[in-house]
Amino acid sequence: MDVLIAGAGPTGLTLGIDLARRGLGVRVIDKASEHFAGSRGDGLQPRTLEVFEDLGVLDAVLAQGRAVATVRVHLDGTHVMDRRTAERLEATPDVPYPNAWVLGQSQTEGVLRDRLAEFGVRVELGTALVDFTQDEDGVTARLSTGETVRASYLVGADGGRSTVRRALGVPFQGTTDETVRMLLGDVAADGLDHAWGYWFARADTPWAGVGLSPLPGTPGLFQFNAPLLEDDDEASLDTLQGKLDACGAGVRLTRLTWSTVWRPNIRLAERFRVGRVFLAGDAAHVHPPTGGQGLNTGVQDAYNLGWKLADGSPELLDSYEAERRATAQNVLAVSSELLRKHREGAADAHERGANTRQLDISYRTTEGRIVAGDRAPDAPVTDSDGRTIRLFDLYRGPHATQLTFGAPAPDTPHAYAVLRPGQTSTSPHVIDTHGHAYSAYDASDGTSLLIRPDGYIGRRH
Repeated sequence: MDVLIAGAGPTGLTLGIDLARRGLGVRVIDKASEHFAGSRGDGLQPRTLEVFEDLGVLDAVLAQGRAVATVRVHLDGTHVMDRRTAERLEATPDVPYPNAWVLGQSQTEGVLRDRLAEFGVRVELGTALVDFTQDEDGVTARLSTGETVRASYLVGADGGRSTVRRALGVPFQGTTDETVRMLLGDVAADGLDHAWGYWFARADTPWAGVGLSPLPGTPGLFQFNAPLLEDDDEASLDTLQGKLDACGAGVRLTRLTWSTVWRPNIRLAERFRVGRVFLAGDAAHVHPPTGGQGLNTGVQDAYNLGWKLADGSPELLDSYEAERRATAQNVLAVSSELLRKHREGAADAHERGANTRQLDISYRTTEGRIVAGDRAPDAPVTDSDGRTIRLFDLYRGPHATQLTFGAPAPDTPHAYAVLRPGQTSTSPHVIDTHGHAYSAYDASDGTSLLIRPDGYIGRRH
């Protein structure tokens, strides 16, 4: 076996899909006896949608999910205004999915599991990682089923209480604020229109209230969030109802299907790799819910790591920690600042949207506008048969892509000449009819770019 993945959340499933489509032998295990059922991380950011398109799951995610709902604000039980939690943007040639998308985490995991199964890999529930050892050639892992398995690599995508991270002895640096608790749950709300989100609060403290966000694909269900007081001791339907009643909402809750108590837990692993063992997702970094960054950052961890594990070169494997730990640290700073402003009622829709889309994440190694490590933008082009396609169509799949602007492409697989109208080439080429590709990549004739399998610019000359 090539890779053993501990943890079948979005991170582990994304990595499993990426490895399986490359033909690697992979197993995905999870200690839970049944699949998670709840909304939890329900916000999918634009960069995650681009990743999902490459992995072949975007159509299902879009079909099952919905756009972020406009929120109807009620103070002392009276509707006072409607507001958006993030500015809605129009798609552009370089950013095809500019807005976040809402889909409950359990549904997202279901979509990913179905895609993983298409490669013949199924999640092994009730199978915990007990312990492991590693040597220069691989990892030997002991499972709760009594089986001992040998893999070239082990990836811990097993959450904030990661068995893998603890076994490695990697410090999980950060803080947990025990003075702040939030109650989250999935409930039905009688009489509320499922097309809208809702905010209920008292007029004298409008920022301290109760939020209800509609959950797509679950008739009548909303994700509930509200602060817990010191004397609140359970995540029950009565507790949720009491929070709403205190705001004068006049809304009756029923059918609690999932609930949890959340505390501000902001942590970052000191290492993302020890030998042949890697950490990803919540096992490597835990975020506050502000900005919807946790799930999305884990998906990008997996997308960054998959092609590097398939390659296996020491330089690429080393780059995983260098690239993703710095990124997680930056994202934690954004979500922590949004948490602070949320507590003060100071975070506006523009700031939440601009800082959380994860389109500006870069692994830059040199200075410049478009350099090694920036996200490779999309752009519409025309192929040699006259069909309208996108640069993302060229990138889709487990391969790297070479773009050469205004000159013949190298005689290698997945290499293309990007030409202006009137230019010709005997090599595989696309025509940039409206100049969007040249503009998005700040390219001139003779520019050559290597686009990595994870959709980042790997080299420019």
